[in-house]
Amino acid sequence: MDFFVFMSEQWLLVSLLVVLLYAFALSERYKAGTPASIHEVTRLINGEGARILDVRDRSEFSAGHIVDAVHIPHGEVAERVSELAAYKDKPLIVADKLGQHAGAVGRLLKQQGFQVRRLQGGMTEWANQNLPLVKG
Repeated sequence: MDFFVFMSEQWLLVSLLVVLLYAFALSERYKAGTPASIHEVTRLINGEGARILDVRDRSEFSAGHIVDAVHIPHGEVAERVSELAAYKDKPLIVADKLGQHAGAVGRLLKQQGFQVRRLQGGMTEWANQNLPLVKG
């Protein structure tokens, strides 16, 4: 009950807190690279020569991945970031299974100077949209 009394008496402070939390969440989201929809990813690949960095495990990558995707498991990106140096001048789209690892990898790559985008919905969404996958 005291919580609701506090909120009604301090509505300005509570509103400010909510706005600051939203701004913080939005800021953290974009530090890891701007999210890109499936349609935007295909436009970036076809129009700007963007590359896909698939950070899933080897077995998931072998089961199906986007054509010409570069595969580096999310746990190895920090040690193997030098392998991506050739892609610094074009957008690099980080793809994982559902989006759980793309944020951390995107943040790391952005600190290294890459133009990072994250595939919204990950490879699960790509497959759900019946977009082409390469096996092997």
